[in-house]
Amino acid sequence: MPSKPPRQSTETRQAEIVSTLLRLAAGRSAAEITTTDIAKAMHLTQGALFKHFPSKEAIRLAVMDWIEEALMQRLLEARQQAATPVAALRAMFMAHVAFVIEHPGAPRLVFGELQQPDDSPVKQRVCQLMQRYRAMLSAILEEATAARLIRPDIDRPAAAALFLGAIQGLVIQSMVAGTVQQLKAQAPAVFNLYLNGLEATP
Repeated sequence: MPSKPPRQSTETRQAEIVSTLLRLAAGRSAAEITTTDIAKAMHLTQGALFKHFPSKEAIRLAVMDWIEEALMQRLLEARQQAATPVAALRAMFMAHVAFVIEHPGAPRLVFGELQQPDDSPVKQRVCQLMQRYRAMLSAILEEATAARLIRPDIDRPAAAALFLGAIQGLVIQSMVAGTVQQLKAQAPAVFNLYLNGLEATP
């Protein structure tokens, strides 16, 4: 008889479950995806699935943890490699768009959690991510103001919200179109429009 494949570690299996939910969410509403769907996509039983996560909420929380860690790492790298605060904003905008193109299920999951009426641990984690993101943007906008690269009268919280709103608008358009491929082409023009409202007059 052929030997059974070695059992995967809990950490490896959890990563696969997170990846599977992200992949499934790219094509359908996250609210519609059940643990049965996840188990079927992984060729597992639900019992095997629940050996690694105690509930669907635990899976969703792990997915949000992964999204926060992966996206914030991309944003930090983009910021650190940029020569100026304005260049950092552009690099972060494009890094976020690239992340969405690579992981189209991520924004669907985030939007889905924000629409939930209850203040669940998963929704709280999404709000935490948004707060971290806005804080990073506000700090860069403050640096840009100090360097006189943007107007001193800019409302930084509003500018940070508009930055995120511009990306969300692009994502929603891609959802309507059923593809994320046009995001990369549209993103530079959208960012330029955003920047035009911030830049200081020479």
